[in-house]
Amino acid sequence: MTYALQSSTSSSVLERIHTICTLGPENTNCELAARFWFERMGKSGTVLLYPTLEEAIIDVKAQDGTALLGCVVYPDLHKIVFSNLDKLVLADCFIMPTYRMVLASKIRSLSIYPSIASHPAPSGLAAPFTANIQLVNSNAQAAIDCAAGVNEACITTITAAERHGLHIIHDFGKIPMGFTIHAHNTTE
Repeated sequence: MTYALQSSTSSSVLERIHTICTLGPENTNCELAARFWFERMGKSGTVLLYPTLEEAIIDVKAQDGTALLGCVVYPDLHKIVFSNLDKLVLADCFIMPTYRMVLASKIRSLSIYPSIASHPAPSGLAAPFTANIQLVNSNAQAAIDCAAGVNEACITTITAAERHGLHIIHDFGKIPMGFTIHAHNTTE
């Protein structure tokens, strides 16, 4: 049996997207992917950042021309999608490299850190460096918390670490990652 790849979404849905709602604050991989998506599509648009995708979906469901950009490893993305099938349509999927993911800290060098802040998705990167992983809403939030002294270290993006003056302890590099675009469904 042979299957043909085909788009389940008309190009008009993609053309209508002018705003992408995704995970913030600034310097998340989702923000990077949203800006990349607009560039790839050859159009300008607005990227709105939210503390969680669960909060972002509220605005996506409310207005035409909006879309939710989610990372395929985002915890509970499946719940967001399946609980909103009547309001969302999968419009696009793509793979791109993330920012370089790093272990960063205000403290230059420890072999084990008392606690490391991390978004749930990349939290496995922290395991060799601590027994105490504190989960936060985003990689960028992990850097903010670490810079504020809430945690001794964090798993974050290189851009967030640099923005908050953190030292790079370990560089995991860029990670090829999948992202989805779920658009507001106008056929309800």
